[in-house]
Amino acid sequence: MKPQLSLPRKRRIHSWPVRICHWINVLAMIGMVMSGWGIYNAAPLFAFTFPQNTTLGGWLGGNIAWHLAVMWLLVANALLYLVWGIFSDHFRRDFFPFSPRSVWRDTVRALTFRLPHKLGQYNAVQKLMYSGVLLLGALLVLSGLSIWKPVQFSGLVWLFGGFDIARYVHFFAMSGVLLFVIIHVLMVLLVPETFVAMLTGGKKISTEDHADE
Repeated sequence: MKPQLSLPRKRRIHSWPVRICHWINVLAMIGMVMSGWGIYNAAPLFAFTFPQNTTLGGWLGGNIAWHLAVMWLLVANALLYLVWGIFSDHFRRDFFPFSPRSVWRDTVRALTFRLPHKLGQYNAVQKLMYSGVLLLGALLVLSGLSIWKPVQFSGLVWLFGGFDIARYVHFFAMSGVLLFVIIHVLMVLLVPETFVAMLTGGKKISTEDHADE
């Protein structure tokens, strides 16, 4: 037997379904947030409103129309991503496992600037954030249905503790998603090659030693 080194192998970091869903999600989330701010302004939950030029729709009827239209795009895109993520093993392979201990360890490393970054490989903090934002997305959908059709989805309204509480849940879930987006953008600015990889798919080079028998 003569050992032989194989040539480096290249594989995609982000497959095309992930990239397509990612960029559709960016556009859909912008539309949902801007139209949602317009709806919020009509009946604010807190002592502030959003500037009119940051809203989408021009008036309450237009805000609602945009919100519902973009909602279907967002839901369809999310379902596509969820189905593909489950059957392609994307979720299990890239988002799990992680534990409180590993999250704490990587948080400390990140705060002390000692956390290594490997393109295409998520650390424990990233795994927690990506899993968490998926849960926030589900919470947004359920609370949004409660607000949109409180009579038809009265069971959901009851689970949230009432219509008014469902509005608060919807607001804070969206705030959580926006916080995720801010952190995500900051990380992209710190590691610009991640942006290129999400555009082109990127390639990771791996080497394996094989022996010919």
